[in-house]
Amino acid sequence: MRYVVGYTANEQGRDALNLAAVLARSQAAELDLVMIDPVHSPYTAVYPPESGYQDLLEEQLKIWLSDALAAVPDDVRAAGHIRNADSDASGLIAAADELNAALIVVGAASNGLFKRFTVGSVANALLHAAQVPVALAPRGYSRSGTLTRITCAVGNRRGANDVLETAVDTAARSGLPLRLVSLVALDASGRDGNAVLEADLHAADRLARAQELAAGRCPVTAVVAQGRTIENAIDDLEFDDGEIMLIGSSRLAENNRLFLGPTASKVLRSLPVPMVVVPRSFRSGPAGGTSRPTEVTE
Repeated sequence: MRYVVGYTANEQGRDALNLAAVLARSQAAELDLVMIDPVHSPYTAVYPPESGYQDLLEEQLKIWLSDALAAVPDDVRAAGHIRNADSDASGLIAAADELNAALIVVGAASNGLFKRFTVGSVANALLHAAQVPVALAPRGYSRSGTLTRITCAVGNRRGANDVLETAVDTAARSGLPLRLVSLVALDASGRDGNAVLEADLHAADRLARAQELAAGRCPVTAVVAQGRTIENAIDDLEFDDGEIMLIGSSRLAENNRLFLGPTASKVLRSLPVPMVVVPRSFRSGPAGGTSRPTEVTE
């Protein structure tokens, strides 16, 4: 299994690399660090390129990529790639397709609050176009080691089964506990009993389905989180430092495509741990099991 890491030589890139290493250890995956060399056009900062500019840029990208590979933990296999593309997002999507990657990992924008998300242009583009799950690292993510728990937001709209199956597969692959969360935004009085009852029933139904899919390979629990807003409900949840949260793509997304819906956007604003957004109709499974030496390619 292979994960593409959208690497940049800044804090976002380090956050993405740290998260990717944690995920790789937990899921027995290999990493492909990808840096994008932008295609020159009249809309780029330097056009036409000054003499020697491209050579200098390519050399600098190689240095940055080599430094990134040196920072990958010794127990995680990694390769580096420099790709030409019109944009970072299109380059990462193409790399994931070519490398048969199961995941794309990127960092949050650098202007968010510490360990909170602000989605930048690259992540935003990925969240509306990628055909594989996209993992977002919060600003300042520095965990080492492995994951400790998987949390999955379960809804009742079209596509909810896709993220549930992916969450079960992810947890079962390494025997991690899986927590299902049903989110409820109450009315202004805070006494929307029907909504809470429906959420309880839905959580129980999803728990039974997840336990059936897990078949004893991982422990599964369910909880209903409630608040006056979705953000309040997330704030009321306890999260482990080694946790990630999976959430499904919007019902507006096409099959095998991502589209960040309003609920996921609200969750993202309050979430203190990495988020993984799963495309509609996505089916998880082995991807790219070939072992490769560490290398830098163009």
